[in-house]
Amino acid sequence: MSATTPAAHRPPAGHQPPASRAPAPRGPGAPFSRASAPRASASRAVAPSACAASDDTAPRDLVGVGIGPFNLSLAALAHPLSALDAAFYEQRPAFRWHPGLLIDGATLQVPFLADLVTLADPASPWSFLAYLRSIDRLYPFYFAERFHIRRAEYDAYCRWVSERVPGLHFGHRVDTIGWDAERALFRLDLTRLGGAGAAGARGAVHARNVVLGIGTTPDVPAALAPLLTGDTGAPVLHSADYLEHRARILAAEHITVVGSGQSGAEVFLDLLRHRPAGAERLHWLARTEAFAPMEYSKLGLEQFTPDYTHYFHALPERTREDLVARQWQLHKGIDADTIAAIHDELYQRTLHGGWPDAVLTPGVRVHAAGRTAHDTVELHLEHTQQGTRTRLTTHAVVLATGYRERPLDGLLAPLTALLRRDGAGRPLVDAHHRLVLDPTRTHPGCHVYVQNAERHTHGVGAPDLGLAAWRSAGILNDLTGKNPYPQPPRTAFTTFGLPAEGPTRP
Repeated sequence: MSATTPAAHRPPAGHQPPASRAPAPRGPGAPFSRASAPRASASRAVAPSACAASDDTAPRDLVGVGIGPFNLSLAALAHPLSALDAAFYEQRPAFRWHPGLLIDGATLQVPFLADLVTLADPASPWSFLAYLRSIDRLYPFYFAERFHIRRAEYDAYCRWVSERVPGLHFGHRVDTIGWDAERALFRLDLTRLGGAGAAGARGAVHARNVVLGIGTTPDVPAALAPLLTGDTGAPVLHSADYLEHRARILAAEHITVVGSGQSGAEVFLDLLRHRPAGAERLHWLARTEAFAPMEYSKLGLEQFTPDYTHYFHALPERTREDLVARQWQLHKGIDADTIAAIHDELYQRTLHGGWPDAVLTPGVRVHAAGRTAHDTVELHLEHTQQGTRTRLTTHAVVLATGYRERPLDGLLAPLTALLRRDGAGRPLVDAHHRLVLDPTRTHPGCHVYVQNAERHTHGVGAPDLGLAAWRSAGILNDLTGKNPYPQPPRTAFTTFGLPAEGPTRP
């Protein structure tokens, strides 16, 4: 159910500057209610050449840092709030969502209703169905009867939104975020990037509120990290870069996939389908005790609801820590259809007798690795249950070892003294997805919100696409002090936890 284990491209159309909007009035009378029946804007996201980083004298109500699905959801829901002055900055030249894993046929693990807006505003012009209607694909989708859309289609939908919602500035890197005590505002230092990523003009913007949506980064275990150095010899890469280097991987004599999640399963299946029968020469290694299916029961999925998120946030820190570790099958398991497809492919290869040359071994930890003098890679393996050790020599390695939250420390360095942290040194995040800052040194109406950087406080649903619209709506409700997106009072049949005191009546 994770956004970072995609279940995640054509060039964007030409951009035009967004229509300017007047700064929002301050105070309780500010008209933050939604405009009725908003229409999709014809204006485009701002291209790098169209908007230089500059010093703004008028502060923004909201500045988003990063434009992935979560901040794109926020921008889409903020669009009809006509009194809200918002801008979003992204260092990449255009929107892209897990381009290395847009494997043919791969689907999201969430239904299409988990788009950028629908679960908060079904009538939004930025919904997936609105996208289909705009490109005359609504009836074909209706007859296709697909509840889970393909990853490539989700990416195309997000790019469609990113090319049309005003106030998106691609090719702009936010370097640091600090507190300007004199103006009682956040200051964001920016660098405009050229076509090849070269640093250009520098400047700053001021904002009353900041929302961080800087995403995740590939996670490579320490034992495997040395393999990524150098571009020569046996190819070793993270699954995030798989499609870009797929031809080179397939050309290798022997290939090893490390990692048992959805990405590992899809990479292994794609490789298997493109290797000759009887000469597959594939290894698939997993640290988990089995190639386990993702939890997808109806009541099990209720752990990806706002109700469960509220329950989780109220738990003690140690309990939350232990719970996240035990919930790996909610987001690190494999879709049952993918497991079935792998088994079917292997089974078909036994049709004329014999077994495919593919080794699938769970319960294995790679405790060391290195390159040899013969353009191969040597993996030192340990079976966690047997306690046995061996070595595997291979000609290519795909590391499907997942993702981790991108560190915030560099970006928030000027705010270090203001940040409140938990026992593990991580930033505290309150129930409204706001970083907890020193209230004596900041303004009570100014906040830094986070999206997909709060798993330690909000649980495994933090990176889940199904909670994107709910979280974005909640941020806008809190930020405006109004209720433009009323939240449902209940979202699960399961009652998580017991009342604090008093008898429970049947």
